[in-house]
Amino acid sequence: MKATEHFAGVWAMFAACLVIVSAAGCAKEGDVAAVDTGPVALEMRTAKLETTDTVSQYGITWTFDRKVQVGRFVTGDYYVVGQVTVASVSPAPEGSGKEFRNGSMLNPPVTTAVAYDGRIKGFDAKLAAVFPLALKPGDSLVSSISLAETQQNQTFPNPDRRRTRETGPMRTYAVLTCLAEAAPADAFRPAYCDREKKRLHRAGDIQWQRLPRVKAVPAKGVPAWAKRYKMEKSFTDKGVPTLAWIERMFERPWIDHVYGWHSRETHASESTPGYGREVGRGVSMAAMLLCCDFTREQKTPLCHRMIQVGIDNWAIAKRGKRGSAGGWPAAGGFGNGRKFPIVFAAVMLQDAEMLQMSKLAPEASFGEDEHTEFGKCWTGATVRFTGQYPLIGHKQIDRGPYEHLTPDKWPGKKKTMSEGYRRCCTSICWVGQALAARMLKAEKVWDHDAFFVYVDRWMHEDDAEFLEQIRKAHSGWGGGIRQGTTVFDPWIDAMWAAYRKTLQPPPDGWKAKE
Repeated sequence: MKATEHFAGVWAMFAACLVIVSAAGCAKEGDVAAVDTGPVALEMRTAKLETTDTVSQYGITWTFDRKVQVGRFVTGDYYVVGQVTVASVSPAPEGSGKEFRNGSMLNPPVTTAVAYDGRIKGFDAKLAAVFPLALKPGDSLVSSISLAETQQNQTFPNPDRRRTRETGPMRTYAVLTCLAEAAPADAFRPAYCDREKKRLHRAGDIQWQRLPRVKAVPAKGVPAWAKRYKMEKSFTDKGVPTLAWIERMFERPWIDHVYGWHSRETHASESTPGYGREVGRGVSMAAMLLCCDFTREQKTPLCHRMIQVGIDNWAIAKRGKRGSAGGWPAAGGFGNGRKFPIVFAAVMLQDAEMLQMSKLAPEASFGEDEHTEFGKCWTGATVRFTGQYPLIGHKQIDRGPYEHLTPDKWPGKKKTMSEGYRRCCTSICWVGQALAARMLKAEKVWDHDAFFVYVDRWMHEDDAEFLEQIRKAHSGWGGGIRQGTTVFDPWIDAMWAAYRKTLQPPPDGWKAKE
């Protein structure tokens, strides 16, 4: 079957549940609706439990050695109450070495090690769960289904025509949590990397009044890459992403605990965008939709799912050791899109820990932050890109800091490598995240000002003259993506054009003071 035919079938499944963006409206530039100040309904009852010896989700079935009490979190994920034994999982793990498939992990680490599939870099068979498996309160079991062959990502395909397949061999995941007692009906699933699970976050605590309600301005139509994959129904005729498509993108657990660039290989095709650039783009679209003036009922599924990703990411970030564990380091496009969900969850839940992210997770790596810094740039800007791999730039100098130098002095053998990644795979997926964070007044929670100023520079610095200087110094360089656009996501560009000018401070902080 051709890739385009396959995508046509996948996206057709969403058509029946599309939420039409006209409910939110398409507005003139600058129109802003009032925030939602309605009362927050608190769900106090305990979740309804059922007694069963088997549970299935997303094609994965856990079978217990006896009947156990089972409940569901507000996002739909399952939990069991008390100590239980998982007798088996289906599909069952099989094979060994590079042929190992359908692995499960109990309480996954936040290092480079992984045990879902032998094709993933960092595979460690010793970490694979063996059944029967005893679970005790506080445990999380992550089970998976492997793909027979790698394929294009089904959640958010790579727009690059050259990338007909993703590198990840995973199809999907499901998480089974073990609790000491039944959870409140509105409880979020505790993070799969949270070993303590002392506290459950509650949907009843969401501060809905903090969400802005701006009009969704129209774009210039459906993106070309979406037409290529026959995904037109994932956008309105005004070029606005549909809630149905983005909700589906966030529906299943984002299993993303592996440190380093090969985290891409753990991203399941039916669960999570593959490349980190697409993670950042998906988060950007979700963030902007949550800032639009849909009703609370329309926003609730996506809001819950974004918060759940934030809860999961926060548990990973808290165990961060820069350079080795717990985070998503600056490595070209790989480390994007993981910080915003934490910031969003912090703001919407007013969680005391997440609001102090920099203090309580000081060594967590986030690509957006490690890629940006204040300092004199050769273009005259006051903020700059730190290189493709800034953490190891002292070893691979053509992938480390370079914007402090004029193009003729860029270091290393592949002298334009970092500039290429600045244009193709990082800056373009930060725009929606930065705009949404500003709308949420979350800059202090994010706590890395250089990121916001850099995005302003990307969108407003005219690079025509600078491109000529780069070409003069490096004759074989093709030029890459121009500044001032996200290229692949015209709706994000339209939202930026409409609303960045309405927010303080003005988008000129990257300019040197005269």
